[in-house]
Amino acid sequence: MFQSGPLGLLGSLGSFSIVVLLVLFLFSVISWVIILSKWLIFRSSDREDKYFLAAYTRTPNNEEVRSEAQRLADSPSAAVFLGVLDRLGSENADRDVVPGRAGAGMDHHYLERMVTYIVQGQISKLERHLPFLATTGNITPFIGLLGTVIGIIDAFQEIGLQGSASIAVVAPGIAEALIATAAGLFAAIPAVIAYNYYVTRIRRVAFRAETFSVEFLNSLQAKAR
Repeated sequence: MFQSGPLGLLGSLGSFSIVVLLVLFLFSVISWVIILSKWLIFRSSDREDKYFLAAYTRTPNNEEVRSEAQRLADSPSAAVFLGVLDRLGSENADRDVVPGRAGAGMDHHYLERMVTYIVQGQISKLERHLPFLATTGNITPFIGLLGTVIGIIDAFQEIGLQGSASIAVVAPGIAEALIATAAGLFAAIPAVIAYNYYVTRIRRVAFRAETFSVEFLNSLQAKAR
């Protein structure tokens, strides 16, 4: 018998509809965990990047900036700075480069490739778990649609058993079917919005890190001269 109200409607669901809703609920929960955790990560990354760039602009001493950068684990620009300095330090030790002439004896194109590698590593770290949001946005509407189709099939079977197509017979099956569609959209819409938003944020972070790397390499080249 059809029961009104959300709780009554959920209580009248069939076993397949319940499985579909549980799967969609699981996708939704995981998506929201990723969305919230990524929001915290990006907020920390932006804050530390701004702090590092301010410190880099404030002082020309690379060693002072290094001590600041080592405390900023979430700053992509700081990661580029530390990666280049660490590599230059090892190269200088191998080649007996005169201290104070960072970049001497180093190939500029090699440094550019190394910076690209570091930036890509930072982007990969920020992209972690984002494919799950894309997957959720793509497949949960179809999972909901599957539940809808099965619910409509059940509704027509009930019509055949009852021998009547009245609203009292059709309404419960249609209502159950539409619950699956609504649940699929409820899981998909936030995931798609968050995925597109974070992809845009990643592009901004990558642009900021690449802009800093160009400026930093040019300064090293100028000092080497």
